[in-house]
Amino acid sequence: MPNALAYLMLLIWPVVVTVLYLRLSARQAAIWSIVAGYLVLPPATVIDLPMIPGLDKITIPALAAWLGARLIAREPVPLLPASRAGRVLVALLFAAPFATALANPDPVVFTRNGLGWMPVQHPVPPIPGMTLYDAISMAFPGLFVLMTLALGRRFLADAGGLRALAVALVAAGVAYSVPMLVEVRLSPQLNTWVYGFFQHSFLQMMRGEGFRPIVFLNHGLWVAFLAFSCFAAAVALARTDPPPARRRWWLIAAWLGLVLVLCKSMAAIVYGALALAILGLAGRRWWLRLAVLAAVAVLAYPALRAQGLIPTDQLVAAIADISPERAQSLEFRLDNEEGLLARALERPWFGWGGYGRNGLHDPSTGRLVSITDGEWIIALGITGILGFVAQFGLLALPLLLLARRLRAPGFAPLASGLALIHGFNLVDLIPNATLTPLTWLIAGALLGHAEALSRTPERAPAPSAGPEPRAGASAPAGPRTIL
Repeated sequence: MPNALAYLMLLIWPVVVTVLYLRLSARQAAIWSIVAGYLVLPPATVIDLPMIPGLDKITIPALAAWLGARLIAREPVPLLPASRAGRVLVALLFAAPFATALANPDPVVFTRNGLGWMPVQHPVPPIPGMTLYDAISMAFPGLFVLMTLALGRRFLADAGGLRALAVALVAAGVAYSVPMLVEVRLSPQLNTWVYGFFQHSFLQMMRGEGFRPIVFLNHGLWVAFLAFSCFAAAVALARTDPPPARRRWWLIAAWLGLVLVLCKSMAAIVYGALALAILGLAGRRWWLRLAVLAAVAVLAYPALRAQGLIPTDQLVAAIADISPERAQSLEFRLDNEEGLLARALERPWFGWGGYGRNGLHDPSTGRLVSITDGEWIIALGITGILGFVAQFGLLALPLLLLARRLRAPGFAPLASGLALIHGFNLVDLIPNATLTPLTWLIAGALLGHAEALSRTPERAPAPSAGPEPRAGASAPAGPRTIL
């Protein structure tokens, strides 16, 4: 159970955001409202209010940052993207929950012979059907996604904004490395010490004879991916900044790389090695091209998986040569994924809805027997193909639009570095659900940059940014929509 401090932190975060907008530039306030909120607010803690979905460390910073930009900085922060494709995907994002609810009014009934309508002597309570209220609850988080995306589009779209975001990632990684290393040495205890509870399974934080950190995030895998993102941002800065600053960034990258290894997550370490090779050896245009390739592969993954075209057995065998323990974990994930995919394909277009309807259950007891790890199978199982296309299409759109403007005047080199980090995040959504506010903030920055590049060369973003406006002052015009 979260203690009083956990709820107090959520309640006072809008005050913290207000102070940030009063003291910092609108750009810096928007960044740190989201980044700091994600890193320090308590996980798995929700403030439940009547008639609205729960408020937590994801929704409160997004709402407070967006309102701060509108009411304190007096900046227009339109929620809808400028591109037609972006607006269509946003419409689908909000339409999908209602389509899912309309397609799932029936309860899921358990029998001793499986799922169906046949009554039994001692029936298990069914999982209820979906209602209009459920549709609204499912659609509500999309509003906070749009707020975070809009902040990135509005304040981080030019070269200066992209650099500010990358520097903030590095600074956050360096600061967070301290509690991470404390937990590596002493075991994951900080959330228990500060907020009074442990947010996940302690056994999953044990690796070999040591521990992997979790700090105030949902899982050690989230911390490991954060460490990767911060490491890759440092390397990208070392490759794109002027020579006098490069030595400093390489030293910071070395430190963050060490922290990444100590997180003991094979996937994140592999991402880090690949990112180091790509950022260090390939040209900047190839950074973006490889990110686009990753996005296309992720969009195609459900179809390839359904057709049996993903060599899962060979992948498990290859991992087993390196680490039998991790191969066993991967095989467990893939087996669950296969069963969940078969379940999702029973209602492919609109999914099964919430309440665990998309999961695999024991037909006699109703007990959930599957574990859903990947964000892609969560989206596909709950809201079907429509919801998957809306969510993952909106995530991939910035990369696809940037690829069309790769040779445009004003294309910021750091955009390719952040695009590569975003591409790795999309890949990580196959085995994991590491869809965080940082994901949407980076996506918003890249989308805003692509939108700005789509204008005439005279209005394209400059390669270097001028002074940042303070929140109370008028800021230079940034990417806007017609709204």
